[in-house]
Amino acid sequence: MPLRELNVEETVGILNTILEWELSGVVRYTHYALMVTGPNRIPIVAFMKAQATESLAHALQVGEILTGLEGHPSLKVASLEETNRHSTHDILAESLNHELAAVSCYKKLLTAVEDRSVYLEEFARTMISQEELHQMELKKMLRDYA
Repeated sequence: MPLRELNVEETVGILNTILEWELSGVVRYTHYALMVTGPNRIPIVAFMKAQATESLAHALQVGEILTGLEGHPSLKVASLEETNRHSTHDILAESLNHELAAVSCYKKLLTAVEDRSVYLEEFARTMISQEELHQMELKKMLRDYA
């Protein structure tokens, strides 16, 4: 099947939304790492720090793709709601909601680039896969709180 023409403007817009979302993940997960208390603090803080680092890596990767498409990376960060609820359960539940929203951004990218760019299609699929894995991990972590 021949590739269709990529709508660069639409793709850049979606990538900027993803960039903003990933940058909000850096802030969100850093905040959570600082707020975790209790007997499971050490492994959960390590998990949150890893999530923050990964969000930054994703933001940088998206930014490289944006500039490769001659786009301009956004300086914005997606909206961050402060619930002031910092129990481990609340932090994990909020993290799961963040991951669910992130995967929807990558699915939107996949729809926009499917059959238009093999590289961008594979990138979107890889990121969806990673986000879905994070969702599974968070759901497992939340099981003890159900």
